[in-house]
Amino acid sequence: MHEQTIAIHAGYDKDSMGTMAVPIYQTTAYEFRDTEHAANLFALKELGNIYTRLMNPTSDVFEKRFAALEGGLAGIATASGMAAIFYAIANVAEAGDNIIVAKQVYGGTTTLTGHTIKRFGIETRYFDVRNPSEIEALVDDKTKIILFESITNPSIDVADFDAIVAIANKHNILTCVDNTVGTPILCKPFSHGVDLTVHSTSKYTTGQGIALGGMMIERNDLVEKIKGNPRYAHFNEPDESYHGLVYSDLPLPLFTLRVRLSLMRDLGATPAPFNSWLNIQGLETLPLRMKQHSSSALSIAEFLEAHPKVSKVNYPGLKSDANYELGQKYFKGGHSGLLSFEVADKETAQKIADGTDIFAVVVNIGDSKSIITHPASTTHQQLSDKELVEAGIPAGLVRLSVGLEDTQDLIEDLKRALG
Repeated sequence: MHEQTIAIHAGYDKDSMGTMAVPIYQTTAYEFRDTEHAANLFALKELGNIYTRLMNPTSDVFEKRFAALEGGLAGIATASGMAAIFYAIANVAEAGDNIIVAKQVYGGTTTLTGHTIKRFGIETRYFDVRNPSEIEALVDDKTKIILFESITNPSIDVADFDAIVAIANKHNILTCVDNTVGTPILCKPFSHGVDLTVHSTSKYTTGQGIALGGMMIERNDLVEKIKGNPRYAHFNEPDESYHGLVYSDLPLPLFTLRVRLSLMRDLGATPAPFNSWLNIQGLETLPLRMKQHSSSALSIAEFLEAHPKVSKVNYPGLKSDANYELGQKYFKGGHSGLLSFEVADKETAQKIADGTDIFAVVVNIGDSKSIITHPASTTHQQLSDKELVEAGIPAGLVRLSVGLEDTQDLIEDLKRALG
């Protein structure tokens, strides 16, 4: 099936009532046929619903549909995008291990990997996504995962998937791409050898800023990379909490299954069924919306590039952009609605943000409503001046999340704000 059909139908076999819309299974628990059935489920002798902290029929449809769009084996929905990123790390790393993360990532990812994870005894080593060769010198036998973004937020760099994956595979290390901005519509990381993807479905997936959510997807045949790999001994050794279960021996999606059976069980960052249902509604129109977001963003980027008060525009759809070639290589059908541009200084940037009428000053992206943000004083304000420069966030940077309003109205709004 093609994307638009997958987005509307994948993962749902109509229930006994024949409902066209996926039902909201708003329940915490499920009745077992008898005590033997319950025991079999808990022992993993049978698969089925046990408790909504672990699984839910509405979330199950969301997971299957998203995985089908991404081209992956299986997915697991989480309460937020940050929960998905944390689970990706916690599923492989423990005290004494290290992870490798791009310097150019979302501010929440920066604080998680640079501060919070440190308290778990896990070290983070950073590389410049514009120079993936830096990864080689950071790898040792305790390195567990390499994390980067398909399009970085807010520097708007495009990662060189092939270069990063080549180094990771040389050392048998898992790669994880945050594909929130790229979405499964515009970017297909698994076709470039990436092992895992994570998403904040709070962004383009819902499309209207109405529900928090996250998603993790694993690629097909990931078991081949993990089975017998000494970096991931806990996948190859008995899990005593499940009576000696060995994940790499299972004919199932082992990575997301371990997240479900261990991390989701114990930490519980589970999506509400209603939020999964809202995300399902968003998926149905995602292919159509991403075309419009991308088209409008390109027109606005071209307008800004010609404006005398703008010194630089970051958008890979522009032929003048340093990421243009990578954008053409790894993206199809557009480059999302996210772009950024630079003006003289912080004061000018904030004045522009405050001067718009349609663009709202909000720290979110991927909404149907257009958003303007000054990252240096909001999403990345915790970084030092040096760290801001390394992350591609100068004081005069303005980030735009271009929504679905009329493109010309948005250009006029920016024209007034720029003065």
